Amino acid sequence: MSAEQDPVKLMKQEVGRAAAARVQSGTIVGLGTGSTTAYAIEFLGDRIKKGELKDIKGIPTSFQASVLAKQYGIPLTTLDEVDRIDIAIDGADEVDPQHNLIKGGGAAHTREKIVDALAEQFIVVVDSSKIVDRLGSTFPVPVEVIPLAMTPVMRAIEKLGGKPELRMGVKKAGPVITDQGNMVIDVKFDSIDNPGELEKTLNNIPGVLENGLFVGVTDLVLVGEVVDGKPVIREL
Repeated sequence: MSAEQDPVKLMKQEVGRAAAARVQSGTIVGLGTGSTTAYAIEFLGDRIKKGELKDIKGIPTSFQASVLAKQYGIPLTTLDEVDRIDIAIDGADEVDPQHNLIKGGGAAHTREKIVDALAEQFIVVVDSSKIVDRLGSTFPVPVEVIPLAMTPVMRAIEKLGGKPELRMGVKKAGPVITDQGNMVIDVKFDSIDNPGELEKTLNNIPGVLENGLFVGVTDLVLVGEVVDGKPVIREL
């Protein structure tokens, strides 16, 4: 089956396109990380090329996002240069009914949280497999940790009832290193009853930089699914 006909890929493209369509000229756009957001970045580039969008500046949340933005002709800026972010588009690993998220499957959640939380409007793009009744049902909570604090942080997390595991590289010997030069601990919790409290508690452990619980930041969720072999997009 060619990529053009692959319904899942088509659906991710359509969700990305729907998000990119909401961006207006003259705005600062937070550019998220991951496969669905990559399509949104591509379609933003298309809109700029066609002259539909003018005077856009992107703020990337990761090395991946900045490489894609350059590839698709989106001018980039930094948080030092701007006084606002109008809209941010990003993916998620889980979305609960209150629009709280777990993010960080790509280890970019610290920069994502900084950018997404600053945005006037934060749009999450996902496929329907990411929708859960409760956070933590399918995905661990990623925690970015300063390397020297690894062992004490893991002990503190165990005391909170979490099962911590150091994230290891794929096709790389040793641990995953974030864009900030830190490590990621993936933590499985039996149940996350209060994501907002847990987010604060984890971040209060000395040596933790940031965790992948995003509570109360999402404005809109665009969900893609494949129905009868065709992509369908709905708003949550």
